[in-house]
Amino acid sequence: MGAPQPHDLIWLSNPEAFAAQAALPDWAGAAWLARAPVVVRRDRAPDGRIPIGLRGMLRSQRHAAWLPAAQCAKIVTPMDIASQARWHLHPRRTEIPALRTLARLAPRLDALSCQWGVTGAVGFALACGIDVLHADSDVDLLLASAQPLPQAELQALGALLEAGEEARLDIQVATPYGAFALRERLRTGGRVLLKTDTGPVLCADPWQSPWACC
Repeated sequence: MGAPQPHDLIWLSNPEAFAAQAALPDWAGAAWLARAPVVVRRDRAPDGRIPIGLRGMLRSQRHAAWLPAAQCAKIVTPMDIASQARWHLHPRRTEIPALRTLARLAPRLDALSCQWGVTGAVGFALACGIDVLHADSDVDLLLASAQPLPQAELQALGALLEAGEEARLDIQVATPYGAFALRERLRTGGRVLLKTDTGPVLCADPWQSPWACC
């Protein structure tokens, strides 16, 4: 099991112990954590703990915490979720616009040179089976691109964002140094706000070290 990366989902090995030690809100007790994974967020802890976010059934139910590495029982990545394609099996696949949109876009995303994954509420619901989706749920995607995206693919992705799908698309591009919003890159043609483990950095080339490109 590799080191967890931002947007990965983690199932806990001992939810009761974690709930007893961490200062958690009432909705995020041991019973909930036994069912629901936590999501890795972008931050850095000097003691080796993992920065995580907890989510509940409601949009208002969000909580940031730190997880001991020994608590990782299972890790599912956004790319794992995309490869499993469980949106085809979801009981409300014809009712939820985000699921219909994802089913339509998946073949076009599969044609990209980089890996893609599903994050956000849709990724959470598909990975753990807890249905947190509603009619206004976004489709949050992650592209893993170690090298700059080819211009043809940028244009194809821009067409996806402007296609007028039923659900709003949010595409983040992960580079070796952080992640940025594809929509911002297309709008500016260059400078983006790169989210790194030590905070956001405004840079022109997100595939270069943040300290070299800012």
